[in-house]
Amino acid sequence: MEKVAVYCGASAGNDKVYQEATVKLAHWLVEHNLDLVYGGGGVGLMGLLAKSVVASGGTVHGIMPQELFDRGAALEWLSDLKIVANMDIRKQEMMKQSDGCIALPGGPGTLEEISQAFSWARIGDNPSPCVFYNVAGYYDPLEKMFDEMTKKEFLTVEDRQKLLFSDSLTEIYKFMNNYEPPVIRSYNKSN
Repeated sequence: MEKVAVYCGASAGNDKVYQEATVKLAHWLVEHNLDLVYGGGGVGLMGLLAKSVVASGGTVHGIMPQELFDRGAALEWLSDLKIVANMDIRKQEMMKQSDGCIALPGGPGTLEEISQAFSWARIGDNPSPCVFYNVAGYYDPLEKMFDEMTKKEFLTVEDRQKLLFSDSLTEIYKFMNNYEPPVIRSYNKSN
């Protein structure tokens, strides 16, 4: 593992625990010689994460759609800031450039990106582990929803085990290093 995509809010949230966890994650990335791949933003948790990684001596790769760059959302002093045509390309590029995906607390965009990364893992288009960094129980309701999907047989037990919710960076690191992508199912087209 060399690069980790981190999805997180363009807002900082209303509890310092989210900012503290973001700085902790930044230090963890640098300590483990992992480059950060992220959305390129200079505000909210995104900006805090990138600035903290750089301040700790780490490497940051930003990927941002043109429309957000035009609105001034970028952390423009990044040495590696790639501007792409739209959000779909950004999400694809972030997955392509990374060896793992982590979601810090965030809003609908964060949820969309990590959900897509996990969904793509299940169909064979993303070989990387997906993790919800469950700071202060932020993702508890979502974890229950994934368990409900499994209980109702919309998600297999085997695939559910390929998605981690944890507030422990030690557990996250172990999960990501030992990860094996889901077995890709095939469909029998008998009538």
